[in-house]
Amino acid sequence: MGDRYPHHRPRYHPSLPHGYLNDPNGPIEVHGLIRLFFQSRPFADLRVPVQWGTATTTDLVHWTLHRPAMSPTPGGLDSDGCWSGNTVLDGGRVRAFYSGHIADRPLEHILTAVSDDRGASFGPPELLLEEPDPSAGVVMLRDPFVWSGGAGLQMVIGCGLADGSPAIRHYRSADRRTWRYVGDIAALPRTVQDGVDTGEGWECPQVIGVDGREVALVCAWSFAGGPGSVLAFPLGGTPRPQVFDDGNSFYAPSVMRDGAHGPVLFGWLREGRDDAWWQEEGWAGVIALPRRVWLADSSTSGPRLCSEPHPALAALRLGAPLQADGAQVGAQVEVVLPAVSGRLRVRFGVDEWVDIDVDLEAGTVEVDRSRASADRRAHRDGSVMTDAFDGGSGRAAVRVLLDGSTLEVFTSGGRSLSTRVYPLAPPPWRVEAPSGAQVWRLDRAITPSASKFDGGHSG
Repeated sequence: MGDRYPHHRPRYHPSLPHGYLNDPNGPIEVHGLIRLFFQSRPFADLRVPVQWGTATTTDLVHWTLHRPAMSPTPGGLDSDGCWSGNTVLDGGRVRAFYSGHIADRPLEHILTAVSDDRGASFGPPELLLEEPDPSAGVVMLRDPFVWSGGAGLQMVIGCGLADGSPAIRHYRSADRRTWRYVGDIAALPRTVQDGVDTGEGWECPQVIGVDGREVALVCAWSFAGGPGSVLAFPLGGTPRPQVFDDGNSFYAPSVMRDGAHGPVLFGWLREGRDDAWWQEEGWAGVIALPRRVWLADSSTSGPRLCSEPHPALAALRLGAPLQADGAQVGAQVEVVLPAVSGRLRVRFGVDEWVDIDVDLEAGTVEVDRSRASADRRAHRDGSVMTDAFDGGSGRAAVRVLLDGSTLEVFTSGGRSLSTRVYPLAPPPWRVEAPSGAQVWRLDRAITPSASKFDGGHSG
């Protein structure tokens, strides 16, 4: 085990120095400090039970990693893992709602736990809900999401039914402890829409207030295939899910509904390399850039949830922009493309590069990573965004943010595409771009806590 390719490490996306990171959970702002939780394992081994790792920021840009805030209770309701959920303020405390995993149970425990130190650590779990009656036909139930609304709190939980259809179960509470099931806030027979499988279960449900409407995000999941696409749709009426991110990496969205920075959306960037490689390197998983979101109406596909890097991330830029074409760059850069068709190529080495092809007439952006790594263990499938541009938006036609092995692409039309690349050649790398493209060097923004980071203990 070793860090043979340090240039693969992200420097402004939160990730672990060692171990396995996946779903972000429960971002919350407490007295100006934003705390993001995430599933983590101290070793790059999926057999290790999941903890809740944590990182903090005051500006959504510079993050400090801390020791995990929540760990499984031996012999308890979460003894095989503290799975996904979220947090809310409960007086002067932070209250977590999450899934407690027991390996031999068909359904997860829906649990709550309280922190008296602003989310740095949590007390023992308490059971929040009894299992649904067998007559309900629930075969998957996990990942509670709670928010204030109406007279008290609302909670949604991801669900899969015995007939193979996904749903989001909806509960209400006036006291944070007693919950009443009030029906499904959304449900849909499993189908394929625009080539996308809507899944036989929806996990990691989130509800975010956008432009005066409540919008749901879900992760399509199936027993045979596991994770699928992240889907979004406004609540009310029959769901018309649309893919939120067109890449092959973004998953498990996590919403901070309230705070000084407005609603903010996080996500998990999955690996794009064979398991044996990241296990050999000893680390895996990255938190996606925080995003601002909005709704855009389409006459053909209905309202679509759009996103861009949160405006706070402009603080990552170092100095003035340079002409992109011909620029020698490091592993942390942003390239901004004007509204012209053409190809952006980041050439890592003689035989390694990634291409981003822009076609304004077709309205597409295509990412081709088939030559991005000389190591055959790197995944090579590409991705395409359609209906990508909005010339009147005032946003750049295309923004490309590269951070080691992470690549996130955003367009003027609010579309996004997240993927991973693993060139063997270290920087400097060379940019080949259309005329008018600009490049910024970006700051490194992730630090360990003042005490030594320890992925193996809570505290």
